[in-house]
Amino acid sequence: MFPHWVHKNYPYGQFSVDHLGKMTAGIKCFNDQHYWECHEELEDVWLEDRNDPARYVYWAVIQVAACMVHFRDKKIIGAQGMIKKAKEKFQFCRDKKVLTDLAFDFLSWQELEELVFSIPAEEAELDHFAKLYEFRFLQFPFDYFTLENNNK
Repeated sequence: MFPHWVHKNYPYGQFSVDHLGKMTAGIKCFNDQHYWECHEELEDVWLEDRNDPARYVYWAVIQVAACMVHFRDKKIIGAQGMIKKAKEKFQFCRDKKVLTDLAFDFLSWQELEELVFSIPAEEAELDHFAKLYEFRFLQFPFDYFTLENNNK
């Protein structure tokens, strides 16, 4: 039996259950603070979905993950550059109406977006990134996207 959200009609946006499923490995890596591996996992699906505007969701998370690599390595210039690029992707997702309830419900998009935009555009310091480093995708439906669940 599929969860109720699989059959929900999303009247706006382009981000679907299929997109969410493609992000599973990357989100798991992100939650485990394996940010470089998250970047690698999501880059594969980002490249695969070249003509799909929903790829900007992947791209935003890729750039946040890359930012966290720089933060962990205490490389402020790299962290500042990546957060600036991530903000552009978040804005694109909003402006082009890419997002659906799935992003808000399972990617905690509102919280993630607020954390990203809370970092100053100019002269951000390493401590500005600390709350973002602690962020996790808590509502992600990992159980739904396991092989045994999909084979039922």
